[in-house]
Amino acid sequence: MQTASVSVRNWLAVVAAMIFLMIVLGALTRLTESGLSMVEWKPVTGWLPPLGDQAWQAELQKYLSSPQGRLVNRGFDVADFKQIFWLEYLHRLWGRLIGVAVALPLLWFWLRGQLSPWLKPRLFALLVLGGLQGALGWAMVASGLVDRPSVSQYRLAAHLLLAIVLYGYTVWLVLELGSAPRRDDPKIRREASGMIAFLLVVVTFGALMAGLRAGTAHNTFPTMSGYWIPPGMFDLSPWWINPFENGTTIQFIHRWLAKILVLGVIVLAIRTRRPETLAAGAMALVQLGLGIATILSGVDIALASAHQAGAVLLLTTLLVVRHRAAASPSRPLSAIVGG
Repeated sequence: MQTASVSVRNWLAVVAAMIFLMIVLGALTRLTESGLSMVEWKPVTGWLPPLGDQAWQAELQKYLSSPQGRLVNRGFDVADFKQIFWLEYLHRLWGRLIGVAVALPLLWFWLRGQLSPWLKPRLFALLVLGGLQGALGWAMVASGLVDRPSVSQYRLAAHLLLAIVLYGYTVWLVLELGSAPRRDDPKIRREASGMIAFLLVVVTFGALMAGLRAGTAHNTFPTMSGYWIPPGMFDLSPWWINPFENGTTIQFIHRWLAKILVLGVIVLAIRTRRPETLAAGAMALVQLGLGIATILSGVDIALASAHQAGAVLLLTTLLVVRHRAAASPSRPLSAIVGG
């Protein structure tokens, strides 16, 4: 059966690295409140920045007519505007480059016959999901261009989750195309799968926190402003919206779910003592430290960005754990790299 070449695996590794960087850029864009600086979506023609003073003035006026421009930054001049524009521009440009980095090599490998029937639909799905992520990103931005100077926390969470799923999916393909030894262990496989799903839940509440700027509400640890169970957790009505729209409740849930996840990963590492589980346990501790530091710092931009990156790296280690615990394929599908 036809096998994938080493170059296919290397290409996907580069794509995964680009998506990882995109997630970090997304964190920086959000934390610097730069994401609403570009009020139009031009997926094909919008890759050029404003050229010349007149173009910059026109772009600034569009921004000043948006809710954030009117209500938050109404005194901005061109110099101020450029400080938030360039980061969002880079974020969008990098997204376009990822699309090119997926589409063109995919076409090349496909036409050269280097992709087996197993791999083709999976790579096509990656391309389609990437396009959907771009559309979802604009839907998120559009939610902050109507009547409030911030984006919907729900759309922000969906945008981040899809980015992380895209990254994880690409990493999984890279692992499948590798030849690392596996040991069939259903118990570890189930536990790793559960922890990956649990991590996505923790990330979801982290994104809701970010969307509501709830990270600055309680900047003490291990208590929340001196309380183990802070007041105000059920102030909103009806009660069931508090876990999604009450910043105090969301931060409480995010903190405790994160602790449970870290404890679970550490227990797995201690019990199995495999290189991949020990790496996951170490990354879980690093991520916990980054989360605590982010809270204590009042959501410092560098620390918060590192915390988001840490979640992705923890996912990477858990994917490796999950993959190493799977049975080796009985025959060389396209998941085995050829020479």
